[in-house]
Amino acid sequence: MAWSATMIGALLGLGTQMYSNALRKLPYMRHPWEHVVGMGLGVVFVNQLVKWDAQLQQDLDKMLEKAKAANERRYFDEDE
Repeated sequence: MAWSATMIGALLGLGTQMYSNALRKLPYMRHPWEHVVGMGLGVVFVNQLVKWDAQLQQDLDKMLEKAKAANERRYFDEDE
């Protein structure tokens, strides 16, 4: 997953920079270093997004487990 996220981020950064140049009617590869910076930022963004999603899934699983345990205590552990 890390390899595909890295490639998607690089393509996102490159595409964003090329689109920006196209909107301004500049040559696509006007400043090549801007494309490298854009690719780097895209890689960082997508990789952090993947990490955030994994952490969010873990937190959600913990909250659902706590809610399930609370519901079981509330409805099945009553001594009436």
